[in-house]
Amino acid sequence: MSALVKRVLDVVLAATGLLLLTPLLAVVWVAVRLTSPGPAVFRQERLGRDEKPFTMYKFRSMTAGAADGAHRAYVRAMLTGAEPRQGDSGLYKLERDPRVTRVGGWLRRTSLDELPQLVNVLRGDMSLVGPRPVLAWEAELFTAQQRTRFAARPGLTGLWQVSGRARLTMPQALALDVEYVRRQSLWLDLTILARTLPALRRGTA
Repeated sequence: MSALVKRVLDVVLAATGLLLLTPLLAVVWVAVRLTSPGPAVFRQERLGRDEKPFTMYKFRSMTAGAADGAHRAYVRAMLTGAEPRQGDSGLYKLERDPRVTRVGGWLRRTSLDELPQLVNVLRGDMSLVGPRPVLAWEAELFTAQQRTRFAARPGLTGLWQVSGRARLTMPQALALDVEYVRRQSLWLDLTILARTLPALRRGTA
């Protein structure tokens, strides 16, 4: 797939999305600010293409300054191929996480917390479709094959997201990232974009 065509598609759709979703973004921003102390937008360093760091944006869904020890332990267990504990939601997520605010839980279920990443797409840090942007300490646990996922820009949505993300283990999700990089094409991107909204409605993305 032409990198230029992919970039033009990213810019046009991300800019259109931000324009159309401005009222919703404003409502979410106010809801986050009014219901818990701290900034509405959460900034975190993630790894992009070729493992280059960038600042990723999300609506804050956790209490400000929350510790991440439990999450790190969970991710490390998942990367060994362990099955999710009973009651946990699979890929990267813990159920009944006390760090998640009431509004944050709703944002996560609807994936509205991800919308600020449209700005990352416009900046060229991310693409609309690609592997999930990961943390540096997560990448340190990847195998050599799993690290080939960094050959593409991370995405707002991806093959893993429309393939049952809610119950995937992390090795399964990383395998889908690698598969996406291997199969990259305009048709695959359009197919994933078309499958994303139905997956969100079903609660599987």
